[in-house]
Amino acid sequence: MKSEERMVRVERRGDRYVEVLPNGRTRPLQTDKTDWSRLEAMTDEEIEAAARADPDAQPLTDAQLKRMRRIPLAKHLRWKLGLSQTEFAERFHIPLQALRDWERFRSEPDETVLAYLKVIAADAEFVERALAS
Repeated sequence: MKSEERMVRVERRGDRYVEVLPNGRTRPLQTDKTDWSRLEAMTDEEIEAAARADPDAQPLTDAQLKRMRRIPLAKHLRWKLGLSQTEFAERFHIPLQALRDWERFRSEPDETVLAYLKVIAADAEFVERALAS
């Protein structure tokens, strides 16, 4: 590839992305290089063989799966919002000890609380405004 053809950076121009070349020229960014017709022609066995041939997409071993740990929804949501346990509990009117118990797997939130957590995940600002009024 010639040096003047190498992309330097990607910029957004309106509703599309362009590659900026070293000489300042731009060209449309090629976003999808997948040959879908080739993929559709493959059998399930061929697709699996191709996936297993990719060194970056190997399935996890039993030992790796055993070392993985589940993150409770409440903890994941709290991290996503960047809040401490105390801040999260106060902001969303959840008893702090209950939150700590859910995060430590001492107890599990019931269906109503799970639904509430999903609403917080969908629109935390809305829930905060609703609780403030």
